[in-house]
Amino acid sequence: MTNATHFGYQTVAEEEKVHKVAEVFHSVAGKYDVMNDLMSAGLHRLWKTFTIAQAGVRPGFKVLDIAGGTGDLAKAFARQAGPTGEVWLTDINESMLRVGRDRLLNKGLLTPTLLCDAEKLPFPDNYFDRVSVAFGLRNMTHKEAALAEMRRVLRPGGKLLVLEFSKVWEPLKKPYDVYSFSVLPWLGKRIAGDAQSYRYLAESIRMHPDQPTLKKMMEGAGLERVEYFNLTAGVAALHTGIKL
Repeated sequence: MTNATHFGYQTVAEEEKVHKVAEVFHSVAGKYDVMNDLMSAGLHRLWKTFTIAQAGVRPGFKVLDIAGGTGDLAKAFARQAGPTGEVWLTDINESMLRVGRDRLLNKGLLTPTLLCDAEKLPFPDNYFDRVSVAFGLRNMTHKEAALAEMRRVLRPGGKLLVLEFSKVWEPLKKPYDVYSFSVLPWLGKRIAGDAQSYRYLAESIRMHPDQPTLKKMMEGAGLERVEYFNLTAGVAALHTGIKL
């Protein structure tokens, strides 16, 4: 019997979700950064800057950026880790990875890029000083398996950083819903020529675990000292955890 999961508000077979998510990101890859700036009024850049600061990457660090897409985090980490460091940009989606790889090359950053599934990471145990995933976890079918893999590849003392859309402050919920389900698909249609993908992105945010639930999931994966920081009234949240 096929296992079912969520694709936005739809219930689909697990293997179907993988293909549907891939279609979304193949569709939006070319306009991803433009749409991010429009959707968040540029706030995603501040959220990523905060994440980069919390990561505290130093020269020589080994860093894995999962679902790294267009490479915003990997670019900063590669500069911080320097020539003695090792920063991997990975994504399950080839279109997104190609955009990210080209952006890094255009900045003169030669860093390894790899097409891979976060639920089955092709890296040894205890390898990375930092693992990051920004706006990717909610698209993963088996989030617990992905978190366990992220912990596995971290070395003892290493830190996992999960930046993701989260549960917004209750008084803002109604206007945020109006924006998400009316304005967002309209922007998607006008700018990226794809309203449906942005409707899915809005739905996927609502189906993602809230801040305390994700904290418990990270603890369940074996991470310690898990904490979270609400960003812009909970529109996004950064969760961090340590492997001891």
